[in-house]
Amino acid sequence: MNTPISVVIPVYNEIGSLPELIQQVTEVLNPFHTWEIIFIDDGSTDGSVEYLEKVSGDTLQVTLIQFHRNYGKSAALSEGFKHASGDYIVTMDADLQDDPKEIPNLVKKLEEGFDLVSGWKVDRKDPWTKTFPSRIFNLVTRMFTGVHIHDFNCGLKIYRKAVTNAVDIYGGRHRYIPAMAGQKRFRVTEIPVKHHARKHGVTKYGGSRLFHGFFDLLTILFFNRYTQQPLHLFGFFGLFCVLISFFIELYVVGLKFIAGHSFYDHLAMMLFGAMVFILGLWFFSIGIIAEMIARGDQDKESRVRRVV
Repeated sequence: MNTPISVVIPVYNEIGSLPELIQQVTEVLNPFHTWEIIFIDDGSTDGSVEYLEKVSGDTLQVTLIQFHRNYGKSAALSEGFKHASGDYIVTMDADLQDDPKEIPNLVKKLEEGFDLVSGWKVDRKDPWTKTFPSRIFNLVTRMFTGVHIHDFNCGLKIYRKAVTNAVDIYGGRHRYIPAMAGQKRFRVTEIPVKHHARKHGVTKYGGSRLFHGFFDLLTILFFNRYTQQPLHLFGFFGLFCVLISFFIELYVVGLKFIAGHSFYDHLAMMLFGAMVFILGLWFFSIGIIAEMIARGDQDKESRVRRVV
């Protein structure tokens, strides 16, 4: 296989899995003409860094990127994408639940003409406390993004370099890379992959990830549709409030001149209409400010401590 391939693996306290993981991934990649493994240590404290330092020092095809502290999976993948030199880029988790033997299958599917191939953990070896929220997450993401795959958050994926260059991931947006790629008109698909039960350590993700994930979804939907024209979103809500206020006040005026009511009889309704009108102006103001800063530069903090 002549296409250069990079495997990007975020690591956070996975010392028990690393020796076997490196052996398995290396065996799978050896048939490729050019390959590399990039480990991004996300602030490990269990000896993972020391082990990876030794491996990267002994093997030219293994690179270690070490963060100052724990920044999260999105930051780790983003940094790995920057350093990856392969035309094909594979991502996988470091906990041995993803099977490296699936990499050739991902490559084969990608070469059918796709830009991103995601793994689908059909027989997932996790407790229901993880699988049930994941099903809800995947269902909602399919509905709102229009990208019809079953498992957005599977760690095992393969990308063409153009995809990793095009998507901007931070916070928790790694869960939505297929959705972001689909929104940019890249060709996205999935294949069933083997999934294994965790052998070492404990999961690093709690139940709060589903809660935060929905906010990340709203962020993606907003930036896809309104990042260049935020006033179109806030202006919609502003116009809605102004119209509501107009009809409330028109109703009170109608009661005054048609039914002979006094304004004082409906003072509360008039005040409510005025408050809704002010709320509409507030939405318009936020939209205008957002338009002004939409093209502003994002403050980027240096996360890398060193590259080994």
